[in-house]
Amino acid sequence: MPTVQRRAGAVLLTATAVGLVVAALVAPTRLDELSPTAFLRLPVELLVLLGVVLALPERLRHLRALVVGGTGVVLAVVTVFKLLDVAFLQALNRPFDPMIDWRYAGSIVETVRGSAQGWLGVALLLTAAAVLLAALVLVPLAVRRTARAALRHRPATLRLLAGLAPLWLVLSLLGVHTGGVALASRAAASYVYGQVARIPSQLRDQRAFALAAATDPEHSTPAADLLTGLRGKDVLLVFVESYGRVALDDPGLSPGIVRALDSGTRELRRHGYESRSAYLTSPTFGALSWLAHATLQSGLWVDSQQRYDQLVTTRRETLSSLFGRAGWRTVAAVPANDRDWPQGAFYGFDRVYDARTIGYRGPRFGYPTMPDQFTLDAVQQLELAPRHRRPVMAEIDLLSSHAPWSRTPRLIAQEDVGDGSVYAGMPATLPSESDIWPDPQHVRAAYAGSIAYSLRSVVSFLSTYDDEDLVVVMVGDHQPATIVSGEDPGHDVPVTVVAQDPSVMDAISGWRWDPGLRPSPAAPVWRMDALRDELLAAFGPERETGTAHAEVR
Repeated sequence: MPTVQRRAGAVLLTATAVGLVVAALVAPTRLDELSPTAFLRLPVELLVLLGVVLALPERLRHLRALVVGGTGVVLAVVTVFKLLDVAFLQALNRPFDPMIDWRYAGSIVETVRGSAQGWLGVALLLTAAAVLLAALVLVPLAVRRTARAALRHRPATLRLLAGLAPLWLVLSLLGVHTGGVALASRAAASYVYGQVARIPSQLRDQRAFALAAATDPEHSTPAADLLTGLRGKDVLLVFVESYGRVALDDPGLSPGIVRALDSGTRELRRHGYESRSAYLTSPTFGALSWLAHATLQSGLWVDSQQRYDQLVTTRRETLSSLFGRAGWRTVAAVPANDRDWPQGAFYGFDRVYDARTIGYRGPRFGYPTMPDQFTLDAVQQLELAPRHRRPVMAEIDLLSSHAPWSRTPRLIAQEDVGDGSVYAGMPATLPSESDIWPDPQHVRAAYAGSIAYSLRSVVSFLSTYDDEDLVVVMVGDHQPATIVSGEDPGHDVPVTVVAQDPSVMDAISGWRWDPGLRPSPAAPVWRMDALRDELLAAFGPERETGTAHAEVR
C-alpha cells in the first residue's frame, strides 16, 4: 500500500510539474486575458524540448542536462517577466521593460510602504517577493522533472510526440482559436524573441536621446531675451498628481470634479483671474511622475528611466534654469521627498523644500506626507509673502491625489492652515485603504474625491492670496492606474494657465485653448514636451517652435 501511495504521489507531482511548465509557456501577460481557455493550448516549445531530450543519446547526457537546465532558467525568467508585465500593465498601462524598469525597484518599494503603511505594506512586498522567488525556483524544477519523466517513459513519450507534433502543425496552419487565443501556441518563443529584438532599438534610442539633450538651442538665447513677457511676475508650475483626462471624460468619475472646476472658474473670475485650458499628452501613465516633470521642464520626451537618467547628467536647459538665468529666484516644493534629491541639481533650483524642510507639523495622510492646502500655503509664506527683490518661479508637486487615494483631507479655511498642526486627528476620521480597496468602485470614487480636493485647494489658494502679479500653470502629471482609468484610456492630462493680468492671456491667445479651468473634449492636445518652448515663444521674442502639434510617438 505505501508503494502504491508513493507511485500515486509521484504521478501527481509529475502531472503538476507538466502543468506548471505548460502554464509558464502559454500564460498571457494581461489580466483581462486570463481565463481557463488561455491555458488550454498546445505549446510548441514543450514539444521541441521533449524531442531534443529524447534525441540526445546517453553519452551526451551532460549536454542534455545543460539543455534542460538552461531551458528551466530561461523559462523561469520568462515567467517572472510575464508576472511583472501583468503588474506593469495594471499600474502603468505598458509591459515591463527588463532593460530599464529594474531601476524602479526602490521607488516601487517606497511607494508600497508609503501607501500601505505598517504590516500591510510589508505583507504586500513579501507576497510579491515570494511569488517571484517561487517562479524562479519552481519552474526550473518542473522542467527537470518533466524531462526526467519523458526519459523514464521514452516509448510512451515518443508516441505522444508523434501524435502531438502533426496536431500542432495542423492547428497552426488552420489558425484554430478558442476563447480568442490560438490553440497551437508559440507564445514563449515569440516573447523571448520580442525581448531580445528590443535591445538594438533601445541602444539606438539612447544615442539619439543623448544627442537631442546636448543640442539645446536655448543655450544660446541671451538672458535679456528670455521670458520678457513675464518680467516682475511670480510663476508657479503646479503638478496635480494623477490628474488625467479620464477625470473629466468618465461619467463615473467626472461629476464632482466638473463641479469643482466650474465653481472654481466662477470663484476665480470674481477675484479677477482668467484661465485657459487644454490637454497635454504625458510620457507616463499611472505612476513615475518624475518622467512627466522632466518632460515638461526640459522640452524632451522623457518616457523611460533610461532617458531620465541620461537627461539629469546633461546641461539641458529646463524651465526653472531658464527662469533663473532670466533673473527669477527658482524653488521647488517636493513634499514626497524625505531624503536628499541629487537629481534636483539638474533643474537649477535655488532652493528645494521637501518633507523635512517645508515646516509641516501635522500628521501624515497615508502616502501623502501632507495636504495640498498646506504645500501651497507653505510656498506662499516661505517664498511669495516676503516679496523678495527677485520674482519667484516655483515648481509645486501636489500629493494628496496620489494612489491609493485614501485619507483625502477635508478642505479647511486657508487662514487656518498654519504649520499643519490643525490637521491633528483628521486622518483617523477618513476612509483608509482597507475601507476602499476591496471594491474597485470605492477606489474610483476615492480617486475622484482626491482630485476634487486638490483642485479646490488650488482655487482656495488663489482666491485667498489675491495677486495680480501671479501666473499659475496647473497640469496633471499622468492618468491614474487602470483600476480607475480602464484599459487604454490614452495619456492625456489637463493643463490650465491662470492669471489676472490680461497681457498673459493675450500672449497665449494663439494657442486657442478653452476659457476656464475645464477643457472641453475638443480642446487642443499637445505633447507635454512642447510646452517649454511654447511658453518661451509666447513670453519672449518671436520664434518658431514647430513642436506643439507634433504627432505623439
